[in-house]
Amino acid sequence: MDSPTEDKPDTECRRVLAHGRVQGVGFRESCVRHARSQGVAGWVRNRADGTVEAVLQGRPAVLDAMCDWLRHHVPGARVDSLDVQVLPRPCSKLDSFERRPSV
Repeated sequence: MDSPTEDKPDTECRRVLAHGRVQGVGFRESCVRHARSQGVAGWVRNRADGTVEAVLQGRPAVLDAMCDWLRHHVPGARVDSLDVQVLPRPCSKLDSFERRPSV
């Protein structure tokens, strides 16, 4: 499988902000595991306002599926809304998916 972070025209970055019951329920760890299993690069972190923020990098179809999973399939979470923003190109090349410190 090709790395999602190779410099290809069909690779994009998205910033995602999850609202709802998304902190204290294992959301970030579930996100890390699922992203790695799908070949998505990026990071995830808690925010002081109670949301979870992530940056996802990969092929658009893979990111569509990842966003759907974040909306509906994170065990223990209740996502009331998911704000998704496509980031302008070029975006920084990311090599893995990691959990970042809260901000």
